[in-house]
Amino acid sequence: MATAGIKERAHIIARMGGLDAAISSGALPETVEVSTSESLVLGLLRQGVRKFLGVLGHGNTDIGETIRVYHEAGALRFVQCRNEIAMAHAATALAWIYGETPAVLTSIGPGALQAMAGSLAAASNGIGVYHIYGDETTHGEGPNMQQIPSRRQSQFSRLLDAMGDGYTLHTPEALREALRRGTETVHRPYFAAPFYLALPINVQAKRRKLRLESLPRRLQARRVAPVDIDPYDDACRLIEQHRRIVIKAGGGTRRCALAVAELSEAADGVVVLSPSSVGVMPDAHPRNMHVGGSKGSLSGNYAMETAELLVVVGSRAVCQSDCSGTGYPAAQAVININGDIADANHYNRTVLLNGDIGAVIEALLKRWRERNIGSNSDKEWLALCRSKKSEWSQLKQERCGDIRLLDAAWGREVLTQPAAIKVAADFARTIGAVKLFDAGDVQANGFQLVEDDDPDESFTEAGSSYMGFAASAILAGALADRPRPMIAFSGDGSFVMNSQILVDAVAHGARGTIVIFDNRRMAAISSLQVAQYGKDFGTSDAVEIDFVAWANAFKGVKGLFGGYSAAELHAALGQANAHAGLSVVHVPVYWGGDDRGGLGVYGRWNVGPWCEFVEELYGAQRI
Repeated sequence: MATAGIKERAHIIARMGGLDAAISSGALPETVEVSTSESLVLGLLRQGVRKFLGVLGHGNTDIGETIRVYHEAGALRFVQCRNEIAMAHAATALAWIYGETPAVLTSIGPGALQAMAGSLAAASNGIGVYHIYGDETTHGEGPNMQQIPSRRQSQFSRLLDAMGDGYTLHTPEALREALRRGTETVHRPYFAAPFYLALPINVQAKRRKLRLESLPRRLQARRVAPVDIDPYDDACRLIEQHRRIVIKAGGGTRRCALAVAELSEAADGVVVLSPSSVGVMPDAHPRNMHVGGSKGSLSGNYAMETAELLVVVGSRAVCQSDCSGTGYPAAQAVININGDIADANHYNRTVLLNGDIGAVIEALLKRWRERNIGSNSDKEWLALCRSKKSEWSQLKQERCGDIRLLDAAWGREVLTQPAAIKVAADFARTIGAVKLFDAGDVQANGFQLVEDDDPDESFTEAGSSYMGFAASAILAGALADRPRPMIAFSGDGSFVMNSQILVDAVAHGARGTIVIFDNRRMAAISSLQVAQYGKDFGTSDAVEIDFVAWANAFKGVKGLFGGYSAAELHAALGQANAHAGLSVVHVPVYWGGDDRGGLGVYGRWNVGPWCEFVEELYGAQRI
């Protein structure tokens, strides 16, 4: 039962516009007596966490009651969700796309495990989100229902430590340390991560005196770069000595686009993107060779294969991004600019420039100008790179027209997936919508063909390729302070994996469009099976689903059929955009052996029967 004290505090904080203002004005006393649950809520509010996405259960009733009081007072916003995985995705999207740090709240047991599984998307993409899970009691009076069934102590803590940074709030007095560790994780300036806070059932209601000023504020990290001149000189010498220079811009460059362009000009090199950095260089920029990697592009992979010097900026060298370590067979040396020292030291023969990417590039360019030597670039190679880019542009134009092919599953001609994605991507640009790409073939074709000029035009969950992320992320638009139009690009398999948005969107007023590209299978895996073994198995789906009827079964959702042509799909997207709520557009797409059905594969991957070949190449790398 809420006391007058908690209600009064909640209303004061809401009226003053935040906890700090309430403290500094004297509207709240210096010391208050509060439960652990309320002290945690106060601590998160001080760090700017105002939005709580939750599934309530017996493992979090006390903190749920605290949040109810603060929600009703207007001091925070609680968003009831119905699936922990979808909730984790929506929270990830809110932090990633809109820059707002939310908290995910679950009960003990299965709910916490599901949220933890969903947090893999945030962990893999460097996104900071608070995850707060109910946990077993600290008294050991007997197994708690839904705890991990083992005689070991603190089993959830063991799991949290395996996933990343976690902490068990074992006593009320441990709160300050938990919040300090939390902000150092979720607000870290380079490759942030989820912070997992286990909240034992019996600790939540325990009361103690709390000095409000003792609550840790949000981490405010300063930009840092190496102060010694030697590593900059070493990097400059490498640029001077090598004639073919490729800059690999990873996801860490999304906020440093201008610096990457300036570096490419100074080095007289070319830039290859990762799936998560599409748009860092404007699409038509002559130095932008597009995405490189296991799927990649003609131009991106050509630049990677033939470059002599690799300049890595904000990239973790994920297997598909650097062809399982074989992406740079001609490279003789590396300059690695990265916030994380382990990522910066990934390759051999590396000049390591560890620090804030923008600050490091500024210092490197300053030293480059001071040396006043200039690059020694291979003009013929640069011309070949531009030629490959022209080939790639021509191929995309050919494969992304109004192409319809006879499909065995549909028994008629349907649009190819690249053609359908291109229509939806072009439509998204006309209305200024964020493009959200789900895992699988939709994701791969998407990052190959989009022509973004800004990194915030597309978000592709390539870190863990979590099926169901894109549709779930639509909810973030309903929660953001400054929402943007959103279009989710989802395969039929991904949508079926997690379709909870059909409920949550109506409940919370989400507006956006989900386009389901339906090829009746997990096409990315079917294609991989055919490429490796000549036959697909266990990845097709004989069950026909009326996605339009499914969507229309939810009052407030508009289901539309996208048709069999580019014109029909464009018209359906227009109707979807006019709907004041969530729309679902279903479009059948082709899968089969016709090369026109996709955009091709241009790199290598250490998977299945290719392992021996790729690993042999990896062992021969200089870097």
